[in-house]
Amino acid sequence: MTDSPWMGDACSLVDAYRSKDISPREALRATLDAIDASTLNAFCYLEAEAALDRADSADVSLPFGGVPIAVKELDPVDGWPGSHASIPLADRLYDHDSTMVTRLREAGANLFGQTTASEFGGINCTHTKLHGTTRNPWNQERTPGGSSGGSAAAVAGGLCTLATGGDGGGSIRIPAGFTGLFGLKTTFGRISLGPRVQPEPLTVTLGCVSRSVRDSARWLDVCSGVDPRDPFSLPKVDGWERNLDSYDLSGKRVAIAPTLGCATVLPAVCDLVTEQGTLLAKDAGLDVVDVDVKLPEGSMEWAVANSAGLLNVLGDLYPECEGDLTLEIGFALKVALQMYDLKMAARVDAYRMSVYEAFAEIFDQVDFIVASTNPDVAFNASGPLPTVVGEVTCGMGNNGALTIPCNISGNPGVSIPVGTVDGLPVGMQVIGRRHEEALLLDLARIVERQRPWPLTAPGAPL
Repeated sequence: MTDSPWMGDACSLVDAYRSKDISPREALRATLDAIDASTLNAFCYLEAEAALDRADSADVSLPFGGVPIAVKELDPVDGWPGSHASIPLADRLYDHDSTMVTRLREAGANLFGQTTASEFGGINCTHTKLHGTTRNPWNQERTPGGSSGGSAAAVAGGLCTLATGGDGGGSIRIPAGFTGLFGLKTTFGRISLGPRVQPEPLTVTLGCVSRSVRDSARWLDVCSGVDPRDPFSLPKVDGWERNLDSYDLSGKRVAIAPTLGCATVLPAVCDLVTEQGTLLAKDAGLDVVDVDVKLPEGSMEWAVANSAGLLNVLGDLYPECEGDLTLEIGFALKVALQMYDLKMAARVDAYRMSVYEAFAEIFDQVDFIVASTNPDVAFNASGPLPTVVGEVTCGMGNNGALTIPCNISGNPGVSIPVGTVDGLPVGMQVIGRRHEEALLLDLARIVERQRPWPLTAPGAPL
């Protein structure tokens, strides 16, 4: 019997099951005990007894056979709370599994608990009126980010090896960057949003926050592929894990642009990302190209376009429930209702087109863009969103300026841990062409081998 949760990645846990070094029940029991003792507030619901029963019959020959995997509370699991981290929906339950959850079950995953998220996934800080404050295991006075903050806190905090995430404006990459994890935002449509797909705003992708590149690659093998209920889902591509380290990257071109020309980034973060991007280029044999990277900023257009989905979920509960919403969500809905007319719809479409064109021009000249994942290291655990970076005043939109463009364009991007500033993790974001996630995974593998990152925060489990 082990007294601590598994501190390696999920793939190594499956290997340990198969060699009988540990049983699925032992691993899950250790995880549940650690969650009971944790001060991170990463979980809002546990299905402990049923999960323990499933552990006893786990088929460890499957890709995630017996692995305790946590599920972000915005991802539907039949019979689990469907609150969207919002008080007005606190009594709702999901009545179906998402396509991703269904595929995880088929791959043997033991879905045992629900992790906290920011309300409706709307901001980069996991602090809600319903669940309180989720904390960063590297420094519990700081946020793990959002919206997949509980998932990132759980994985980096040593509570479980893997957890689901979603990225509609950076919500996988931002928490991964803040907590020292690997985070892949896929090409739009790679993992289905089904069933019951809402067509707009065409920005959300699903995936996980992980401790290793191979865990994210295995996740793609399990979860990607066409869903007949999702007209935007992409055809199945096999071999994500099998083909790791098989691509010749030498001679490909990279632009190193920590700010993407649209964000205010802490100078120390800029310096670290530039240094690590240069090292990656050398290790991979990439040609560093001097390209004027300047992506358009459109945080207002992104926020307004996403607000329609919030109103759809709240339905006739709004506006009477406004006082129960977090300040940021209440404000966003009010502003959107006041602003969203034909002129704003035209602004949103014009912004989308400007991002498409900007990326097309850049990728005519390079194969990859290296940037920072976040403008700064993690901020206060309970917020508010910072409006100052170093000594420079900027708007709240700066917090997602580095990640939102990929969501608008559908391009894949990864956040790779590359060190710390002031004792807190920094993520290096690498952006690639649509459908070329495999190349990003191989670049991340080079960093993982040459400059390994800690799989969990110091002192984990926390």
